Amino acid sequence: MKWEILDSEQQFTRLLETVPVFAVFKHSTRCSISSMAKNRLEREWNFDFPIYYLDLIAHRDVSNWVAHRSRVEHQSPQLIVFRDGKAVYDGSHNFIYVNEVADALSA
Repeated sequence: MKWEILDSEQQFTRLLETVPVFAVFKHSTRCSISSMAKNRLEREWNFDFPIYYLDLIAHRDVSNWVAHRSRVEHQSPQLIVFRDGKAVYDGSHNFIYVNEVADALSA
């Protein structure tokens, strides 16, 4: 798994407009549940589309922008998968399931 870094509102807007499928993982470096979710993602992730790491402590403004643009209420930790500029999957806390990502993309 290769994390890309998401650190600006402009970058996220470009992704929505140009990347057919991608994911954003909102991670709080101060939260043990977030660390567990990140570790589980790293073990189970088996997709070939980009996944972006968003550090909530450093970039809360970007997280708010993602919530606004995606219409998915902010949570932490949170995984949101986008296809064609729209959120097709979101999960948070201990309810982030990689198998559900596959289901959402095949729907």
